[in-house]
Amino acid sequence: MGRGFLAFIVAVWAGVASAQEQGFSALARLDAAESGLSEGRRGAAELRLSLSQGVPWRVFTLDEPRRVVLDFKEIDWEDLTAEVLGAVDGVEAVRFGAYRPGWSRMVLDLARPFAVESAGMVVEEATGKARLQLVLAPSDTLAFARSAGAPHDPRWDLPVPAVTTAIAREAKPDWAPTVVVIDPGHGGIDPGAERDGAQEKDLMLLFARELRDVLRRAGGFEVVLTRDEDAFVSLERRVAIAHQAQADVFLSLHADSLSQGNAKGATIYTLSEEASDAASALLAERHDRADILSGVDLSGADDEVTDVLLDLARLETEPRTMMLAETLVGELKKTTVRLNRKPLRTGGFSVLKAADVPSVLVELGFMSSQQDLANLQEPGWRAAMAAGLRDGLLAWVVEDKAARALVRQ
Repeated sequence: MGRGFLAFIVAVWAGVASAQEQGFSALARLDAAESGLSEGRRGAAELRLSLSQGVPWRVFTLDEPRRVVLDFKEIDWEDLTAEVLGAVDGVEAVRFGAYRPGWSRMVLDLARPFAVESAGMVVEEATGKARLQLVLAPSDTLAFARSAGAPHDPRWDLPVPAVTTAIAREAKPDWAPTVVVIDPGHGGIDPGAERDGAQEKDLMLLFARELRDVLRRAGGFEVVLTRDEDAFVSLERRVAIAHQAQADVFLSLHADSLSQGNAKGATIYTLSEEASDAASALLAERHDRADILSGVDLSGADDEVTDVLLDLARLETEPRTMMLAETLVGELKKTTVRLNRKPLRTGGFSVLKAADVPSVLVELGFMSSQQDLANLQEPGWRAAMAAGLRDGLLAWVVEDKAARALVRQ
């Protein structure tokens, strides 16, 4: 199936968007009992989705890794789980959730190449209910690669990132507030770590809001969140938000799960191409897969010239970042929060690559640890953690201003 047909799907259902605006105000609800994945004839895979109403939608494939992506005008996925949807040979995993405000996404990770043999949505005139059916037929590697690619449509896609030129920042007066960008990890279609019904994306958003309130009450801080709802935000967008806010500090919040070893306790990570240990390398790789799992096309990344310029900018930022990380660890040690046995580590986290903003990743704990998970769900523990980070930021601001004259402007 070529991209022309995929665009036709969008065009056909563009009329549904207008009908929705006139006659519907609620999200389309998904009937989990009437939806599922099943095996078809001759090795095909079939996806069925039953919706309370018709919605604009589209389907396309992406390569490296192989994925089938379905976008929808927003759907309420509340009753659907991967287990309820079922599994078929050739589909490794299924993820779904909010992609950006007003839009939802489902991603099928493929173990082998499939071609979109047929795709259609039928809406019942009497009830308005809709049934979507997608049939994926076995294909070959070359044919899949040729047909893969997201059709660009400004009605569906995120805006193309603007190309900007780095401008030297003017020194802030001492009385200016310190701008802190807090980045709750994951969100929307990307839940992060999951255990016992708890999801990393929800816990991080809850803590981010609490930390924001603590910093505001302390005074001297202006706080911006990269997301303040359960929505997907790409790694690139998170860094862009820090630049747009002219951030002085960037804190990315996470609580991962590691099946190997017995990781537990809070950890502060700084950026490094060489991870300090195998666990840090694994976490960095997992974080960077967030864009892959949500269906983002990762082709055309950094070029060599850009990398050199960024490295030069980091020569100034790196010592300030290290001082920030060390100060945060020092103040957290004064609290009742349990730290990891090696609380200061490094890794190649893409979300920390804002070259001109001191950036650290705060691993509040590991959801693979029952005690850490209990701590994350305990308001008193979260308050102690927020207080420790606040005190660390306050101490760092004083030290950073004292050393400002030594930083090349």
